[in-house]
Amino acid sequence: MASLEEIKNERLKKIAVLRDAGMQAYPATTSRDTNIETFLSSFEQLEKEKTSKTLVGRVRSIRTHGAIAFFDIFDGTGSIQVYLKKDTLGDSLFNLFEKTVDESDFLEVTGKASTTKRGVKSIEPTDWKMLTKSLRPVPESFYGLKDEEERLRKRYLDILLNKDVRGLIEKKAKFWDVTRSFLKERGFLEVETPTLEVTTGGAEANPFRTYHSDFDLNVYLRISIGELWQKKLMASGIEKTFEIGRAYRNEGSSPEHVQEFTNMECYWAYASFREGMELTRELYLLLATEVFGKTEFTTRGHTFDLAHTWEVIDYRESIQSHTGIDILDTNEKEIEKKLEEMNVQYEGKTRERLFDTLWKVTRKSISGPAFLINHPTLVSPLSKAHSDNPELTERFQVILAGTEIGNGFSELNNPEEQRERFEKQQQLLDHGDEEAMMPDWEFVEALEYGIPPTFGFGFGERLFAYLADKPIREIALFPLMKPKKEEDGN
Repeated sequence: MASLEEIKNERLKKIAVLRDAGMQAYPATTSRDTNIETFLSSFEQLEKEKTSKTLVGRVRSIRTHGAIAFFDIFDGTGSIQVYLKKDTLGDSLFNLFEKTVDESDFLEVTGKASTTKRGVKSIEPTDWKMLTKSLRPVPESFYGLKDEEERLRKRYLDILLNKDVRGLIEKKAKFWDVTRSFLKERGFLEVETPTLEVTTGGAEANPFRTYHSDFDLNVYLRISIGELWQKKLMASGIEKTFEIGRAYRNEGSSPEHVQEFTNMECYWAYASFREGMELTRELYLLLATEVFGKTEFTTRGHTFDLAHTWEVIDYRESIQSHTGIDILDTNEKEIEKKLEEMNVQYEGKTRERLFDTLWKVTRKSISGPAFLINHPTLVSPLSKAHSDNPELTERFQVILAGTEIGNGFSELNNPEEQRERFEKQQQLLDHGDEEAMMPDWEFVEALEYGIPPTFGFGFGERLFAYLADKPIREIALFPLMKPKKEEDGN
């Protein structure tokens, strides 16, 4: 078997042959006048009328038999067999094809629809030209990319060779299209907020740090989709906003976590979290039916149906039922003892982190669909507290298959209370909690000018990953990979 270097050298020689014959190996233009999908859909009419069309695509499966050759071309919309005949094409072009064309090249072919004796719909060219001369052969099938790391590193080949992966990427695009249309139809204005921030407000996560040379300033890549910025827009008189964009969190990797991902956040003035729960349920149900064509899903060992009634679960009661711990009547030592009894590993011994660990243990048994409500104020620094119980907040999280997939709440708009909560977050930061929220004092200033009662909600591509039953890295177009060590320069 020839080495890669030998294959590349041979194909470089073929470029010279093309050049000597007056044909470019990498022309800038093409004369394509239709795609393969359209050509096949009108094939009978084209064959009857003997209409000539120009198609383009990547060459696959060349079979040469004397004065004829068969190969397939694929253009992203479909594949078609090309039936090359020397007496139709002419000696010069046919011979040039034999000398220079390999599988994986991109060709342009001009000809008529023709059904072979075996009944295969084909195009019979009267002309062809090279569009791109490939130097490496594409693997014959998906099985040429068995290694997961290699498959994700060469994602373009994974998509080319695996129609299921291609379908997944297309579904993900539709997922965000449906989300965008849903919100716009309800009067939400799409906005763009900064991705570089002086403080990373809006979530609790470890940020990526970078440096702004012109300002001589350390900045962060955002960890939320403009939460505090969008809430500032509520002060401007715009009542409904949303943004779909990239967020960055400098944290570990898992089937549910990557460091760069797409999220959506929306804000709705004069609405509460109760109205937001209904909006969320409608959106999730629409995404399920429009993108996946169903409402029942099985993923991560759970089965749930988004068309069924959504259970409402109390944060405090569910933890107490599962662990015996009443989070509003306990201390850090009792929680640590319980976690050790349950053989649960945990990081961070602050009250906030221990609450979160208790909940993460509890949630694993909940299939959903469900709304988790009544989160403690301590774990909800931006949520409005209940008027009858300031220890709990007007917040919900969507629970599917044992995890949170969506977060919404009545936004805290009392500037003095927000200042106090930010001060508590600063204390956590000072004690080494890297996931505590950075205070944004300019946001407090905006609250002092006043923002209306507002509902805010966000979810990310984790929802798509769960509905597709895929690890989140699998749904990324090009997931971040460690650089590959080059051993032979190839």
